[in-house]
Order: sequence, then structure tokens, then C-alpha cells
Amino acid sequence: MLLVLAAVFVGRHIQATAHTLSVGWPPLVGRWDPHVGPGTPAAVLVAVASVAYGPAVAARLPWRALLLTAWGAAMAWIWSLALVDGWREGVVVRLTSRFEYLQVIDRWHDIPATLRDFTRHILIDSPDNWPAHTAGHPPAATLTFVLLDRIGLGGGGWAGAWCITTGATACVAVLVAVRALAGERLARRAAPFLVLAPAAVWMGASADAWFAAVAAWAVAALALAVTGRSVGWAALSGLLFGLVCYLSYGLTLFAVIGAAVLLLGRRRVRGRPVLLALLLAGFVVVPAVFTALGFDWWEAYRLLVTRYYQGAGGSRPYSYWVWANLACAVLITGVASAAGLRRGGAVLLRRRGERGVEERRLAFLVACVLLALLLADLSGMSKAETERIWLPFAVWLLAACAFLTRPRAWLAAQALLALLLNHLLATGW
Repeated sequence: MLLVLAAVFVGRHIQATAHTLSVGWPPLVGRWDPHVGPGTPAAVLVAVASVAYGPAVAARLPWRALLLTAWGAAMAWIWSLALVDGWREGVVVRLTSRFEYLQVIDRWHDIPATLRDFTRHILIDSPDNWPAHTAGHPPAATLTFVLLDRIGLGGGGWAGAWCITTGATACVAVLVAVRALAGERLARRAAPFLVLAPAAVWMGASADAWFAAVAAWAVAALALAVTGRSVGWAALSGLLFGLVCYLSYGLTLFAVIGAAVLLLGRRRVRGRPVLLALLLAGFVVVPAVFTALGFDWWEAYRLLVTRYYQGAGGSRPYSYWVWANLACAVLITGVASAAGLRRGGAVLLRRRGERGVEERRLAFLVACVLLALLLADLSGMSKAETERIWLPFAVWLLAACAFLTRPRAWLAAQALLALLLNHLLATGW
């Protein structure tokens, strides 16, 4: 809480004096705008029901029913928060602003030709340069919305619905992975926190929610593969990891989390070497297809670094954002996750002879997620907007809430934070 307050007050001072942060309400992108909307009653209802009944329902439902319930509840939470701003402002225009992917749909009539020509439009001084988000991501990000448009689901409404529907499955993927790696008890304890995440404020109609889902299912499939399920899960995991790299350059850091899963399942990996072969075979599919169609990932990333410093990234001070980004992480994961991470650290410091093998496995997994996030922070390529950019990491940090006692009190704190953020700020970008 002190970190967040420091980021707010120091950020406001820097913005007022130097005007270098390029955000409306430091450390968040947005502006102060107290409001209510059509989604307000539903958001309050979902929050109250989740706090009152979430832990009990998560403990008692059959496992498959729990997964479906978590997905439905997460969608209800994200949708209700998005609709606080109304259908148009909360959903439709989020992916149609001048920075977003839908601005360039008409330029993708010939997909192979566009992929071959993609890198020529990344730099700001290039002809017909791409908007910020298109230039800042590999082409699979924009291609997602191009393909939706091709099948008749064009426009901001369908794009927003796609991101919310798929993004809500990320909580299911985390539950599947936690159960496979650390046991069902901890997965059930984490479930209400994954549903009632403050990150839902930004998952509403953000493409990064879609990225988060793909990355989460890549890890979940790998967790299933290394814990005795069919080795075919490894091929699916590799395929999704490959897709992740072509949705967002920064999500290559999910290799750290994948390595953690392989380490936790090392006995299975040693016993079935074919698992690694299938993982690698699946991984090369997406890069091979994009490379064959003429897109050079490495050249695009090199140009992106230049583009990043041509824009706001060049003026935003690293000395502020390197720690203010972490305040954004607190806001999207909540104070419950901060407390859970502290308890997870205590679990890792226990002697090996003590009880709690499952707790140590979960604590190790979450620690590796935190490491990946810190690497992203230190890279200097994530200065501001991390409340959106770090959504794929945030959903995993929420799993640390499984270590908490008195879950209803912590859930209430999470819900209150999300409701305040959504009703006091306009969080668009």
C-alpha cells in the first residue's frame, strides 16, 4: 500500500513538473473520473456473492463443475466491470482507438503480402506506420482480429467479447496447472481469488486478456504433460508457447515459467524423453509458418526497440517506472496477492524435512512467475501500461492467495479494490 501511494504522489509530482510520464493518473494510464454505470449493480452483486459463497463453493463442487463455474463467474466479473463504463465506452471502443489493432484491419486483404511487408511499417518515420499496439506486437496479435473479421465477427463489440470470453479462461488454466503440480486442495483455495481478480478491470476488452489465456493454457498443458497425463499435452503446450511468442514479444519470458514446470515434473521428463521432443516439435510450428510467410521475428523486435524509444518509451524515466511498475502489479493483483507472496516466500524458506511438499511446489511456481515479471521490469521495455501488459503474469501471481487464511476478508479487500479502481478512474488507453 505504501508502494502504491509513493507511486501516485511521486508520479503526480514528476508529471506536473517534467511532463515525462505520459499517463493521466500515475502510475496508471487513465484519468480521475468518478462514475457509475449499467454494470455497477451486477459488479456489486458478483462481488458480494463471491465473497460470501466463493470459498465454500470452491471447496465443495465437483472438480469439473468448479472449472465451469469459475469460468462463468470470471466472465460475469469482467463483463460487469467493463459495463460500468457502458457498452460503447467499456467494450466497443477499447479495441478501436487510434492505438489499437482494429484500425488496420483493412490493410490485411492479402495476409502473406502483409506479413512480408510487416517490418517496413514499424518505425514511426516509416510510410504508413502501424499504430502503437500493432507495431509493438508480432503480427499474430493483429491477425487474431483480422481472422475474426473474416468470419463475420468484425468490429469492436465482437473483438471485445472475444477477449473477455477467452481471457476469463485464464483462471481455469491456472486452476488446472495448480491442481496438477501442487494438488487439488490448493487449487480450490486459489479459485475464488482467480475469479475475483482486480486484474478484471483491465481484462475487459483488452487484447492482453487473450494473450494471458494463451500463455496460461500453454503452461497448463505442460503441467498436465509432466504429471502423468498423456504426453500429447506436451505437443499442445509447445504449439501454444510458439503462438505466445508471436502474440507478444515480452511473453517470451514465459520460458522461465515453463522451465519451472519442467523442473517440478523432472522425474516424468527424465522417464519420457519423448515429452521434450513433442514440446519442441509443437513449439516450432508457429514460428515456421510465420517465417515461411515472410515475417522475420528478430528483425521486427530490433525495429520495435527503436520504435519504443521513438515514442513515449523514450521520454518515460526508467528511474521512476522501474519501481512504479511494481505498484501497478499490486493494483492488478491486489493486497491479497502481496500477502500470499510473502507467505509463499516463508514456505520456500522452510527446511525440506518439514511438511508441505505441495505448498513448496506452488510457492516455487509462483516465485518463478515473479522472477519473470521482475525480468520484464528490469528490461526497460515495460515502462507504464503494465496494468495491461502484465495481465498474463498477474493471473499466476493470484495463485499465491491459496496460502492465505481468512479468505473472505481477503476476497472482500480484492473486490473493494477492483470496484474502487473501476468506478473512480477511467482506465482506457
